[in-house]
Amino acid sequence: MADILLCGANEGIGLALAASLLELGHRVAVLDISLSHIGALSERFGGSLLCFQADASSPDAVKAAANSAAAAFGGFDAAVHNACVCPFAPFEESGPGLFDSAYYVNFIGAVNLTHAALPHMRPGGRVAFTSSGVGITGFPNLSAYASTKGALESLAKCLRLEYAGSGISFHILHPPLTRTRSSAPLPVPPEFMAGPETVGRGLARALFSRRFIICHSRLQWLQTIACCLFPLRFGSLLSRLTARAASGS
Repeated sequence: MADILLCGANEGIGLALAASLLELGHRVAVLDISLSHIGALSERFGGSLLCFQADASSPDAVKAAANSAAAAFGGFDAAVHNACVCPFAPFEESGPGLFDSAYYVNFIGAVNLTHAALPHMRPGGRVAFTSSGVGITGFPNLSAYASTKGALESLAKCLRLEYAGSGISFHILHPPLTRTRSSAPLPVPPEFMAGPETVGRGLARALFSRRFIICHSRLQWLQTIACCLFPLRFGSLLSRLTARAASGS
């Protein structure tokens, strides 16, 4: 059994991940700006689930919630940043406010969670950031979101090197394109997206993998590695396929 701090789990992949971790017998402390959906799991899992309403972009709120969860659990074996804002807009329509909202939740939120969790991390613990394939390849009209994910990729690499001798490891979670509220504006048919329950279940099983890049399936891992090797080529291919699917041709 592990004790896990999870930021961003009220819906989508995060909610499915939390439920799957609980079903595997782990204890989970959830931080989210809204608890409207995750709270329903409390009846099933009792004291194995702790819920804290906290804005990922607020270092004080995240620290307070992490401290309370650590006091209840006695420490953490893992911390996962999954909070996400995904604005979909052309770059010329993406003003500073749009970039700020994405960066403060997606990237600064990960920094806040890491600062808050590290003092409570047990030996052999891990910190994971949920990234995206577009953080590697890029994608039209997702410059704010994709660039935050690219920043998370760099942050995880830096911290993995910096903490290499500490016993604490850093990882990137790479889900596929998934049917969530964040992905709804994308011009991609829902049948081309993975179900959040399938993704969450796979990530829960793989969370303690030794790999730097953690995916819900081996196929997704191979696809992610291919994107890392040929980012612009895959970015161009995905853009063309998405445009073709959107047009119905």
